[in-house]
Amino acid sequence: MNKDLKIAIVVIAIILMIIIFEDSNTNSYSSSGQNYKSAYQSSNNNSKQNNSSSKAVKASSGKSCSHNGIELKGNVQFVDSFPDLKIKYVSSFADIHVEFVSSFPSNCGQWKEVSSFPDFKVQVVDSFPDIEVKKVSSFPGMQ
Repeated sequence: MNKDLKIAIVVIAIILMIIIFEDSNTNSYSSSGQNYKSAYQSSNNNSKQNNSSSKAVKASSGKSCSHNGIELKGNVQFVDSFPDLKIKYVSSFADIHVEFVSSFPSNCGQWKEVSSFPDFKVQVVDSFPDIEVKKVSSFPGMQ
């Protein structure tokens, strides 16, 4: 066998062993393959944080409710220019589920629309969003 091929096989085997070891430490197996996704995300967490155009990243202890230092909860103002965040509304595979509330937007994904003194400003776009949003009436939060 070629020396490069042997090295590649060993590296792949080590990566698989790390994923299996992390899964056995969490003691949370699922049949949907979610553990492999979370192990992959946590192992690549550092490289995604360095990418400024990356979407909201899952933290190793749980799901982060922020994007580029912006907490995704609270008072939000919709603007046409100079936004803190660009969003796109989708019906499936959203980064965050958002519930619009009339008072006290204190939980992740709860937004209250205001016209002044917002916590952050968003612009609705059709292409190249920072995050994708799905409007919900219950169970808001990161996906």
